[in-house]
Amino acid sequence: MSSIPRVLELEPLLKSRSVLLLGPRQTGKSWLLREQLPEAKRFNLLQSDLFLSLSASPKLLRDSVQKGDVVVIDEVQRIPELLNEVHYLIEELGVRFVLSGSSARRLRRGGVNLLGGRARTIGFHPLSAIELGERFSLDNALHRGLLPPMVLNEDYQSRLSSYVDDYLQQEIMAEGAARNIPAFARFLTTAALCNAQLINFSNIANDAQVSLTTVREYFAVLEDSLVARKLEVWRESKKRKATSTAKFYFFDTGVVRHLQGRSNIARNIAEFGFALETYLHHELCCFSDYHSAEKLSFWRATNGMEVDFILGNRIAIEVKATAKVSDKMLTGLRALREEKRIKHFLLLSFEPMARKVDGIEIVPVGEFVHRLWRGDWA
Repeated sequence: MSSIPRVLELEPLLKSRSVLLLGPRQTGKSWLLREQLPEAKRFNLLQSDLFLSLSASPKLLRDSVQKGDVVVIDEVQRIPELLNEVHYLIEELGVRFVLSGSSARRLRRGGVNLLGGRARTIGFHPLSAIELGERFSLDNALHRGLLPPMVLNEDYQSRLSSYVDDYLQQEIMAEGAARNIPAFARFLTTAALCNAQLINFSNIANDAQVSLTTVREYFAVLEDSLVARKLEVWRESKKRKATSTAKFYFFDTGVVRHLQGRSNIARNIAEFGFALETYLHHELCCFSDYHSAEKLSFWRATNGMEVDFILGNRIAIEVKATAKVSDKMLTGLRALREEKRIKHFLLLSFEPMARKVDGIEIVPVGEFVHRLWRGDWA
């Protein structure tokens, strides 16, 4: 891991306010904190003795820090009540915190003060192509995923299996969010098979053999546990009415492939397109959370015309897993362009060279991430 520096830089952020760093397990949060803040005072709540002490008396945190300290609390969701002490120490002593966690649900469920504007909340993700550089392989990204342990180890299949099992057993059961683990396991598989598609809650309830209310609750669990992210509809369309149905994307292509029970994601199967979308959704989330802070959405009119991603009101992106772009594939982008709200229109494909058609840029998938970070579509 030490040879793969991360894009997110914590020290500049800490000059203005504290940071709440939220990301799924094994994305590299703890490594990032050790690497970038080696001199900070550290409280790792996975340590059983520290966990027990601070659970019994959160005030011990106040007794352990001084004015102006930089303090790291790892896995803060294990003791949500600590945020009240954090709030006090920020206000009264000017302490700057980096709080890391893998569950927004536990923080909210504790009914605690989420610090308001005193801490910037940042999503933390698996590795990006921009971080991997020459090590990046799209085929590996779609098959293994981009969690550091899967990228850096050849036994990724067994690690993915363990990761999913641990998630079911540790995250869900520990939160008490899904008492019926077999039912949740059925839901998780069904939800994974609907990844990157419009969500039909009734169909998923039927397939998973659970109630409609339970399905909605389970999707909330996935969001709060940071395992999936809802992609809302872009609602600024004036000429065409937008659908009200959201999409869900799992946070990692390798994890969702394993949940789907697929042995591979070959380019000649239909599911490859959804896997490619999921990977690009991940890259856009990284760019937004680490750099631009722009909202990510998608557009779909009630007549079925669709554009896969909209970054802010700046870039509209359609994804096609093809080596030859046809004129028909530009229909959604052309329709969205009529709204006159968005500056850049891109179609990402496997064509070997970038080109323009009717003002729409056709960009090779392999170029897109680097050009995005370079600011080509500012």
